[in-house]
Parts: sequence; structure tokens; C-alpha cells
Amino acid sequence: MAKEIVVERAALAARGERLEYFTIGWNCLEGLVAVIAGVVAGSISLVGFGIDSFIEVTSGVVLLWRMRVDADMEHRERNERTALRIVGFCFLVLAAYISYESIGNLIGRQAPARSIAGIVLACLSLVVMPVLARAKRRVGTALGSAAMHADSKQTDFCVYLSAILLIGLILNAWTGWWWADPVAALVMAPIIAREGLGGIRGEACPACSP
Repeated sequence: MAKEIVVERAALAARGERLEYFTIGWNCLEGLVAVIAGVVAGSISLVGFGIDSFIEVTSGVVLLWRMRVDADMEHRERNERTALRIVGFCFLVLAAYISYESIGNLIGRQAPARSIAGIVLACLSLVVMPVLARAKRRVGTALGSAAMHADSKQTDFCVYLSAILLIGLILNAWTGWWWADPVAALVMAPIIAREGLGGIRGEACPACSP
């Protein structure tokens, strides 16, 4: 029975690794496309979205590191705590950046430029990220990994930010409401910051069990 549990955990950890490899690859591509499209269109929102993707690459690397020591209980618990804090720190960096850029956009009345590439990218992210977040949550629950759950939340935030980006780009392009994107982003910032503080404090998710 014990051997079966070990084998099952190893399979789950391997699946977690594959999810993180996909996360890293997707976010590298997403970040590169968003930053280039943002620079070309003069869109701060797109550039910010791209930087968010690169922050999520950091989270993916940390979780990959966590999954690789799952079989070693001592290292697993230590890396779990460290990974949770690093993911939490990434949340805080993201919240601070979003707040800074949103306030700057409102003060400077800087609207995202119309960008077809940005709209397509946001739509693709809205399709891919929810599926990825659900898969991470399932693995996190099965392994009792609060760090994996925290990473799944960061993937969820990518969905929210994609929706914000898409709405902002569409409203700005077709209605001229330049303020829609920064206002929506400011609403998200404190929610992201709260999750970041929880991660740094090492707060485990209710669905996880050691």
C-alpha cells in the first residue's frame, strides 16, 4: 500500500512538472509577443501584461524545483515553504507594478493603442489559462501542495488580467474609454496583493492537506 502511494505521488509530481514546463514555455512566448506588440503599438497595458507573463515564468521555475524533490519528505517540506514565499513575493511585485502603471496611465491619460495582436493574444490566454489553472489545482490538492495551489491562483490572475486587457483594448478602440483598463486593473491589485501576503506568511490553502 505504501509503495502504491509513493508511486502515485511520483506520477502526480511528474504531472506537476509537465504543467510547469508548459507554463514556462507558454508565458515566455506570451510575454515576448505582448512586450513586442506593446512597444509597437505604444501600449503600456500590453507591455505590463508581458512583464506579468515573465513574472509567472519565475513562479513556474520555482514550482518545477518544488515538484522535483517531492519524493524526499524533508526537502519537500522545506522547498514547499520556500516556494510558497517566492510565489507570494511574485504576487506582491505584480500588484505593485499594476498599481504603478494604472495610476500613471490615469494621471497621464495614456490609453492603450489599438492592437489586433494584443486582442488575439488576450483571447488565446482566456482559453488556455483556465484549463491550466484547473489542472494545477487538481495536482496541488492531490499532493497537498499549497505552493502549487498558489501557482494555480497566479494562473487564474493571468485569466483576469487577460480579460482586463481585452476589455480595455476593445473599449478604447471602439468607444474611446481610455480610463477603462487602468481602473479595472486597480480593482485587481489589492486582491493580488492579499494573495501575495498569504503566500509570504506561509498560509496553506484550505483544500490542501500535508
